[in-house]
Amino acid sequence: MLASKNILLVIGGGIAAFKSLDLIRRLRERGASVTPVLTRAGEEFVTPLSVSALAGTKVFRDLFDLTDEAEMGHIELSRSADLIIVAPATADLMAKMAQGHANDLASTLLLATDTPVLVAPAMNVRMWDHAATQRNISTLKADGIHFVGPNEGDMACGEYGPGRMSEPLEIVAAAEAMLADGPLKGKRVLVTSGPTHEPIDPVRYIANRSSGAQGTAIARALAALGAHVIFVTGPADVPAPGGVEVVQVETAQQMLEAVETALPADAAVFAAAVADWRVASASNSKMKKTKGGLPELKFAENPDILASVAQMKKGRPALVVGFAAETDDVIANATAKRERKGCDWIIANDVSAETGIMGGSENDVNLISNSGSEDWPRMSKAQVADKLANRIAQALA
Repeated sequence: MLASKNILLVIGGGIAAFKSLDLIRRLRERGASVTPVLTRAGEEFVTPLSVSALAGTKVFRDLFDLTDEAEMGHIELSRSADLIIVAPATADLMAKMAQGHANDLASTLLLATDTPVLVAPAMNVRMWDHAATQRNISTLKADGIHFVGPNEGDMACGEYGPGRMSEPLEIVAAAEAMLADGPLKGKRVLVTSGPTHEPIDPVRYIANRSSGAQGTAIARALAALGAHVIFVTGPADVPAPGGVEVVQVETAQQMLEAVETALPADAAVFAAAVADWRVASASNSKMKKTKGGLPELKFAENPDILASVAQMKKGRPALVVGFAAETDDVIANATAKRERKGCDWIIANDVSAETGIMGGSENDVNLISNSGSEDWPRMSKAQVADKLANRIAQALA
């Protein structure tokens, strides 16, 4: 997928810049050529010599380098690439991009380009969460900039949270997805996945047995066909796939908000196992066990995300696909659910304990549409995902 592709790699300043060296190696392993642009801040963490040695070409550093301008002007440098990757993308560099600054080589290239741009953010968790950074992210996404990560984890500064730059192979997968030339290229597809966790108190929650494996497989299959996938996931057991835009949530309400933010989309696949109910008033303190008494939990109904999108009057995706996990009368219940929710397709499966479907590696589904029920043979969840992705591509053609 990356063979003979020209990648312009902008290396920002930050401790995560050391990962850019491995990223260069991974890209070149897959047949891509890499032209590196090293910012002044980036030079504090990796040397031009190490970057040049791994890329097998010169490193561009200065906006006003007469030799570089004579050989290849910065405008041409930005437009000769198939893809621009910014890794690490610092808060400062993303702010420049969002505001249209052009006061160094990297920001000038990014402003002058008409090439797709993929950014891999890396920064302190407080910087990532800051309102200014989140505003800039919203602006960049609206401008068509693609994101991979950041991941959640330990920071070099000793803090923990979102802000770790994605691993090189995750960035490579995102680049491959962006450059994929499949039947869904240019299509935007929303996928929800995993369970939701509805808090009872700070240490307890209501959930279900969903692993997120099927939703993850669907997102991966859609991206392989060239789609830009927005992957909204609850706290799943399986890791999110590479090459997609990941939005992590905990509760049903957060998932609804993330879905609404992700729209519009050409298609939406709701594979998440969203909890039907939540505790009406979750406790802010751990509930204590008392002698002779049981806690009384009052429940409230969670928002119906599938129905909310399927019944939209304006901006509804052209294709809305739901899932129905049933234990009894699977086809009848799923058919009724499709009509009640207003979606185009329902993927029905029997999740009775004896099937091993819930949390397992295989699935046995029926695709239900207005044409009736189509029985698919039992197969791996990856095979179900591939078959569904191809059907979606046919429907959107």
